[in-house]
Amino acid sequence: MLEAFQLEFMRNALLAGILTSIACGIIGTLVVVNRIVFISGGVAHAAYGGVGIAFYLGFSPILGAAGFSLLISAVMALVTFKNKQRADTVVGVLWAVGMALGIVFIDLTPGYGVDIMSYLFGSILTVPRFDLVLMAFLDVLILILVVVYYNGFLAMSFDEEFAMTKGVPVKGLYFLLLAMMAFSVVMVIRVVGLILVIALLTIPPYVAEKYCRSLSAMMLFSTLLSCTVSMMGLWLSYSFNLTSGATIILVAAFCFFLAQVFEVLRERKWNRSESRDSKFSQ
Repeated sequence: MLEAFQLEFMRNALLAGILTSIACGIIGTLVVVNRIVFISGGVAHAAYGGVGIAFYLGFSPILGAAGFSLLISAVMALVTFKNKQRADTVVGVLWAVGMALGIVFIDLTPGYGVDIMSYLFGSILTVPRFDLVLMAFLDVLILILVVVYYNGFLAMSFDEEFAMTKGVPVKGLYFLLLAMMAFSVVMVIRVVGLILVIALLTIPPYVAEKYCRSLSAMMLFSTLLSCTVSMMGLWLSYSFNLTSGATIILVAAFCFFLAQVFEVLRERKWNRSESRDSKFSQ
């Protein structure tokens, strides 16, 4: 395993995985707790519109995806804040429009010769230094914002109405959460692609939720699990010559199903002990 990471592109890939894991652990936790996973998927797929526009206008696709994702997340926040029950319709429309715009603008780009698959399924082995610097900057920004507004996010995540009565700026925090989610999505696209974003953003927090009693512990556990998943996925993809992004997701999925099995076994053990205790008490 250590031999693989002696190569520079593998070290860059490992660093990209770690930086992405920090964002996924923190923002993914808030996404899972606030039950806006579908919205995160909508932002991820709509980001393809920014990629297409960037290619057409001739600037960085990552910057294009970031700007377009931020715009889409603001629209989604504005529409879904008061009526989250109907969020699926809005997300579905913006999801489709973003993807369609990306395809049309790429078709219109003269002399287009870039591999589209790298944005659909990720290209962690070719992450340039500029993207690593951008990821590090976004991680620092996310950490600062979450630390500063942690109590507000905590209140909003578990009892939104009570938070409003206590004067917590829930609407502003909701917009901020979706904006941070948009930037996190852009980071994850470089690792696993926009098709697989939802998995990496939600599987580690979902597993962490089963074993953590606080929001901060859930964020930490999720970050560590995401880092482990990224490292194992990279090593397996290098060893067996597999696509890195897809391999990382399969490792995450294995952790997901393993957690489900442990949960079932734990519940059965708990039920047996309860039935045994009730039997003796009689």
